Amino acid sequence: MTNSKKNYHHGDLRDSLLKAATDLIAEGGVDNLSIRKLADKVGVSRTAPYHHFKDKNELLCAIAAQGFHQQDQLVKSVTECKKDLSTVELFEHYVLTYIRFADEQRETYDLMYGREIWKTGEPTSELQTISKNSFHLWLDWVKELQQQNLFDPEQPSLRIAQSSWAALHGLCRLFNDGIYINREDINDIAKNTVRMMINQP
Repeated sequence: MTNSKKNYHHGDLRDSLLKAATDLIAEGGVDNLSIRKLADKVGVSRTAPYHHFKDKNELLCAIAAQGFHQQDQLVKSVTECKKDLSTVELFEHYVLTYIRFADEQRETYDLMYGREIWKTGEPTSELQTISKNSFHLWLDWVKELQQQNLFDPEQPSLRIAQSSWAALHGLCRLFNDGIYINREDINDIAKNTVRMMINQP
């Protein structure tokens, strides 16, 4: 074990544990992660992680919550930093960015939306809150896009948000689960999906 455990501040250790845990599941899936292995990887005592996460479920929920935060930043960055794009180009850019995020953060994405937490685990209140807020952020953007006639302004915003997100999430699952193995087709399929969703020819 290294001497690094003497150098951590309380907040720094939590962040370091989250980063190391994310790396471990990226390398070998959720089964590759244990509190003991995590402590060894970070270089702290095997009881130290329990000061921040009471068990593996809480740790997985924290990783998923972090993923939702990153996803929210995608929405904000696209809507705030790409003002030179047309509405259609803006939405298309977001879809491609979202798919790239799901692809690059596969294990985290699986935790965010998969049965590991929501079906067989126990989502923490923090995770439930941030996941709901994340969807409401998407809903608010859908309302803006309706005002710009990208989506049918006569349809309920909630239903558009639900169905468009379902299409996007389903596309990510197909790619991540290996259904579409020709990765060079991702961009073309994503762009075609956008054309199918929007209220324009």
